[in-house]
Amino acid sequence: MEIKWAPNAFVRLTLPLMAGILTYLYAGESLPDLLPMVVVVAAVFVGVQMWAARRPDPAATDAAGLLAVATLYLAGAALTQQATESRAPDHLYRFGSHVEFYRAVVDDYIVVRPATYATTVRVSAVRVAGKWQPARGGIRVSIPREAGVAAPQYGDVWLVRGAPAPSKPPLNPGEFDYRRYLQYHQVYHQQFIHPDQYQKIAVDPPSWVRAVAMRAARVLDGVFRQYVHAKREYALASALVLGMKDDVDQQTRQAYANTGTTHIMAVSGLQVGLLFGAVTWLLGRLPGRRGPWFRLLTALLGLATIWSYAFLTGLSASVLRAAVMFSFIIAGRASGRQTSMYNLLAVAAFCLLCYDPYLLCDVGFQLSFLAVLSIVYLQPRIGRWLQPKQYFLGRQRPWQPKAVQKGWQWLGIGGEYVWQATALSLAAQVATFPLGLFYFHQFPLSFLFSNLVAVPISSLAVYVGLGLLALKGLAAVGGLISAEAAAVLDWLPRLVAWLFEKLILAFNEYIFWIGKAMPGALMSGIHVTAPQVGLIFATLLTLLVFFRLRSLPWLAAACALLGVLAGSRVWAARRLAPDARLLIYSIPRRSVVGFWQGAAADVVTVDSLPLSETERTYRIVPGSIQREARRVRHWIGWRGCSVPAQVAEPGLTLTAWRGVRVAFVSSRLSGARYPLPGAQAVVLRHNARVKPAELAAVFGTQAPIIFDSSCKSWYVARQDSALQLAGFQTYDVTTRGAFTVLAGP
Repeated sequence: MEIKWAPNAFVRLTLPLMAGILTYLYAGESLPDLLPMVVVVAAVFVGVQMWAARRPDPAATDAAGLLAVATLYLAGAALTQQATESRAPDHLYRFGSHVEFYRAVVDDYIVVRPATYATTVRVSAVRVAGKWQPARGGIRVSIPREAGVAAPQYGDVWLVRGAPAPSKPPLNPGEFDYRRYLQYHQVYHQQFIHPDQYQKIAVDPPSWVRAVAMRAARVLDGVFRQYVHAKREYALASALVLGMKDDVDQQTRQAYANTGTTHIMAVSGLQVGLLFGAVTWLLGRLPGRRGPWFRLLTALLGLATIWSYAFLTGLSASVLRAAVMFSFIIAGRASGRQTSMYNLLAVAAFCLLCYDPYLLCDVGFQLSFLAVLSIVYLQPRIGRWLQPKQYFLGRQRPWQPKAVQKGWQWLGIGGEYVWQATALSLAAQVATFPLGLFYFHQFPLSFLFSNLVAVPISSLAVYVGLGLLALKGLAAVGGLISAEAAAVLDWLPRLVAWLFEKLILAFNEYIFWIGKAMPGALMSGIHVTAPQVGLIFATLLTLLVFFRLRSLPWLAAACALLGVLAGSRVWAARRLAPDARLLIYSIPRRSVVGFWQGAAADVVTVDSLPLSETERTYRIVPGSIQREARRVRHWIGWRGCSVPAQVAEPGLTLTAWRGVRVAFVSSRLSGARYPLPGAQAVVLRHNARVKPAELAAVFGTQAPIIFDSSCKSWYVARQDSALQLAGFQTYDVTTRGAFTVLAGP
């Protein structure tokens, strides 16, 4: 298949840029300073290009093209290198734990959690050994949400006592790598700050535009809070129109995730596209809508609308990404030329990646561009599979009553809408489902039914919600004239708010109904590796080429790729089958142990308290998905568990599983006067009051001592040094992650 590069010039510029970014992400630490190399290669490219312009020789042109690709490839890696803050000589990493105080500014949205406020601060200076010096770096901070503690605000400048800690890696198998996520946002440290540990000393927003935008978003959120009275409907209204999801409860989030409609709650391309579509439709109703002036007017109003909306929603990253994408689409249309949609998307991606190369790692960025690409290419092709409008119009007969003919006409219009909406949803899913499997480990088969109704209702709700905000603004202006005018005008937003709330209610009830009506439609617990995702994408691409060219070798290639994918999964399952290991999990304030044999496991909460749904979902389930577990049984305490456990004395439990002996100690070993050698691990629980000499007398000093997550930090610090002096090896699962003991066959 011949690729026409001329109308898609930026596609071939964006691809090597992305390849350079990926190269740095995977091998960045081993690379030297790339900026001088980029300058040299770019200079060589300019020289070769000038030489090729004077010689109509294909070889010279090809050489210049290859040098252009090499320049962009190196530029991608160099841009990522320059955007990596941790390389700076004054980064927080260079000061370690010697920081006494630091000065930082709140530089992100405030996430409101049940017990804490969370945000990101950017450091400007640190005090080390009594001296202040410039520094940089991001810290993800949490402060308690309690009486007397004011919520942080964007632009607050803090003076903080103490040194932040480097972000922790995943503590349990398969757990979400929050450290890497923060690093992609140039945040390398975390800290829980007590109220007496920091002081607000000034207000100096890094961006006054963003500060005003975030304040505007809070004001608009207050309008929804005032007029939408039901708590769940208010939370969804704020999420749907403004992108504020702090008040959306976990049950609602899960229902939307299970039905494939989470994207509706994130303000992004859907809402921006709806606004642009509304402006285009309204302008299309004007008389004399021809000529370049109309295209220019449409472009200016479209740009003003989407950027005003981006401003009023707080200039969040997802809205900015969508606004940039639509801005290039609007500019392309306004030019009046036959501009390729693929080229416009490539221009948007190129500019965004030059601004922030780490956007390539952003899940929203990946899903947005893949979905739009897939819709642009596949939706028209899928839409041509069926012609419901022609079918129903073909059922009309001249002798039929006008009502019957009108009925056929409306059936045709409705059938065409349903089919085109179905084609759009299918097209979007084709390109995004591999990433959905990789990041979210699930695929909702009900996405067609949920999106077919949810998208139109939510789209209407967006329009009504924006209308509510506009009417509230009108009422506020009336209030400046007189109180009577404000009281009269206030009835308009009240009526619209009632309609808005009912739409949100219907939308939400439909999502919950879909989840209940199709309980088996969610394929969950799916684990695919990054190479397997690459194989899935390669298979999809070869199938698309086959359907375009109708060439059997491409079908054979797709089948071969599917065979490799299936083989990789079979090989992974066979490799995992004999794997047996014991895990001491790292779950705050809990004592949990897992006995894993291949795809089966017994997970025991030693402290006889059941795991909460959150603990199970975020701490245990990711490892289960990673191993593609078929049977995971949870036990509260040892009673009934298939793993044999013996209570040797109060506070001492001994287990033996596949040749692995583990002792769990939660109190003094007063009665354990006999030696119990051969233990592969001794787990201390609940600040067990034991002395090193007692442990040595009972278990010897060969077995490592494990502090599980129920032990307090002060206890671990005190016991750790004493045990190491006595010759023990120690391990703290709270700071170092889950402890693993490999078992025999």
